[in-house]
Order: sequence, then structure tokens, then C-alpha cells
Amino acid sequence: MDNELVKRLVWSGLLAATGALASIVAARASGLLYRRIYNEDPPE
Repeated sequence: MDNELVKRLVWSGLLAATGALASIVAARASGLLYRRIYNEDPPE
């Protein structure tokens, strides 16, 4: 992987994937906390 373009594309892909995963995890954790605090589903 000596090509700079390939390295940048791999980096961009990893950054997008980890960002999406973090967003999903944060949304689930927030929903779980909201349900435990208010005993109802979070608003849409």
C-alpha cells in the first residue's frame, strides 16, 4: 500500500465506518437511558 490515494481512500472508509458505528451505539444507549428514566419510548 505505497499509493497515497489508496491510503486516503482506506482512511476515509475507516473514518466513515467508525463514525456510523459510534452514531448507532450512541443512539441505542440514549434510547435505553431514556426508557429507564421515563419508562416510555423516546420521542421521534
